[in-house]
Amino acid sequence: MMDVVDLNCDMGESFGTYTKGMDEALFPYITSANIACGFHAGDPAVMRKTVKLALEHQVGIGAHPGLRDLVGFGRRNMVISPEEAYELIVYQIGALNGFVTAEGGLLQHVKPHGALYNMAAKNRELADAIAKAVYDVSPELILFGLAGSELIKAGEEIGLQVASEVFADRTYQQDGTLTSREEANSLITDHAIASKQVIQMIQKHKVKTIQQIDFPINPETICIHGDGALALSLVIHIHDALATANIKVKKISSHK
Repeated sequence: MMDVVDLNCDMGESFGTYTKGMDEALFPYITSANIACGFHAGDPAVMRKTVKLALEHQVGIGAHPGLRDLVGFGRRNMVISPEEAYELIVYQIGALNGFVTAEGGLLQHVKPHGALYNMAAKNRELADAIAKAVYDVSPELILFGLAGSELIKAGEEIGLQVASEVFADRTYQQDGTLTSREEANSLITDHAIASKQVIQMIQKHKVKTIQQIDFPINPETICIHGDGALALSLVIHIHDALATANIKVKKISSHK
């Protein structure tokens, strides 16, 4: 039986006169897009444009809500309550979904961004609040979370469809969490190493951690960060590696 995986990318992260990422070039190679909702990146014009691009390329559309931190791109930890997390998620899903509805599309999933994503991977109260926010907006939405994380567990418990996410361009710690971006070895920039990690995760259900330990993992969707300088060449290499390994790439809603 052929393996099937979703290939997602963070999109719509430009803002005003500032351009970030290579969205138009990346869209032909991905199957799901996580679109910034205006708090950590993005603005109404960018959101609308990115939704249109996703629909043109028949890519699954996801809300990518983050902390209210434009200066830090949503990657700085902030102390927030579960109630605040709930409100952040509901608000940002609503903002993006307005454009999705206006353009005649359907919202497929929700994936928290940056620090909020990593915080919810470990903090069960925060994870529960995020899962409830998604469920209350629509129980039909798919919740993306780090494979094996508290966010995945919270989504399953409340009754959401979840998608266990793995990363092509990030290294892992022995507990299955991502290596902090503050560490020198947090990012994978070598295309061959990134592709090898992806194939191993899909076929062997494990990832080699920084500590050289095999951590069990069950990937359903693979993330490529769209803001990276090598994002386009990386996604092309990974797309080709998946095809060579006879792994089909399809948007998550088609195999959920």
